[in-house]
Amino acid sequence: MGGSPDMAPLRLLVHVEGRTEMTFVKEVLGPHLLGHGYVSVDARLLGGARRLDQRGGIRNWQSTSKEIVRHLQADRTLIVSTMVDYYALPAAGPDAWPGREHAAKLVKTSCERAEFVESALLEDVIRRMGPSFEPRRFEPFIAMHEYEGLLFSDCHALATCLGHADLTLELSVIRSLFPTPEDINDSPETAPSKRIERLVPRYDKPVLGILAFLDIGLPKVRAECPHFNRWIQRLESRVA
Repeated sequence: MGGSPDMAPLRLLVHVEGRTEMTFVKEVLGPHLLGHGYVSVDARLLGGARRLDQRGGIRNWQSTSKEIVRHLQADRTLIVSTMVDYYALPAAGPDAWPGREHAAKLVKTSCERAEFVESALLEDVIRRMGPSFEPRRFEPFIAMHEYEGLLFSDCHALATCLGHADLTLELSVIRSLFPTPEDINDSPETAPSKRIERLVPRYDKPVLGILAFLDIGLPKVRAECPHFNRWIQRLESRVA
């Protein structure tokens, strides 16, 4: 391939699972990283869906990895990442994502589980790309447990954005039960989005999910969510 990707202007492509994450990349992550030296930051829905009225969702790893490898091979200045929920990743069978089945068995904390899966994804992409591949060009991120967990970084801002400032206390009580917002747990009943939906049944994730993040602000989320923050730091370091 020749040369180092660090010597050329960098572009970032983030594979995401839905509209909320796509909007996050375009309205939050993109402007931030463009200010750090990237020349472009874009998002792509898993499965190649191009229109925002099409569902993204978690595809099997075989299909997803082929798409990632294709982008990496096509452009040596491209950094590829992911933004997907640990909560929804297939854990077993032909659809499984590397590391997901064993993460909860082998490591204890939420951040460790996410990093376990991320390491397995990186290892698999390195294998598929071959020995000449620069591993720094693939920077996977697994949200623990899902995007909404990040919104508990500021419960007052979240409650206000939801149109129910009076829910600040209830949201704060949920947050207080866990070491970080990223630890809010991952079951069909207790996932972060399910907790919000019980309090605000008309919670509109694509709209309110991004508006709440914008109200909270990237610095606050980074301060409260260490795993998320490390992802941003790694992306920033590519152009340092």
